[in-house]
Parts: sequence; structure tokens; C-alpha cells
Amino acid sequence: MIKGIFKFLGLSDDTDSKPAKTFDAPGDGSIRDLESFVDYIVRALVDEPEAVSVSSEEQSGSSVIKINCKKEDIGKIVGKKGKTIMAIRSLVSGAAGRMQKRVAVEVVD
Repeated sequence: MIKGIFKFLGLSDDTDSKPAKTFDAPGDGSIRDLESFVDYIVRALVDEPEAVSVSSEEQSGSSVIKINCKKEDIGKIVGKKGKTIMAIRSLVSGAAGRMQKRVAVEVVD
């Protein structure tokens, strides 16, 4: 999974002679890659990962990644004072910016 994240961000995870990509070229990832990244992170956080579903939809020029889970696990995703969900949103926003897209992350009640 870590290799996938490095590949998605356009970085090299090995120390071979090939150089890593530069940061000025937009990444070749997709919304589905971001969706699977969010799914991976959320499943690692919750008590019942089999109850988690992550979906995405287009809304007026931007995409929204929606997280559905059990009510008991929402607090684990949100974190203290919302810090965990803010970190997830920040990572997704940064990766989406590299793709020149706008993506929001929502936890559905």
C-alpha cells in the first residue's frame, strides 16, 4: 500500500539510480485512487472495518468522497476536536490538487 501511495504522489520509494518525479508535473492518479486511499485509512481506524463503505460522486465541478460506517465508529474517524478527519481531508486535498481537481471528504451519519 505504501508503494501505491508513493506511486500516486509521483515519488520513488526505492533508492535505485532512477530519480523521483519532480513536483511540477500533475500526477496521473484518479478519484478512484483517492477513494481507495481513504478506504484504506478509515478501515485501519475503525473497530468494524467490514461495515465501512466509501463512495464518490461528482457535484458541480468537484468530487465528494463519502464515508459510511457504523455510528460507534464515527468518533474514531473524526478524532479529538476533528483532527483525524482534518488530516484525512488535508491529504486528499493535497493529492487532488496535484491532479488539478477539487475533492471533499464527508462522513455520512
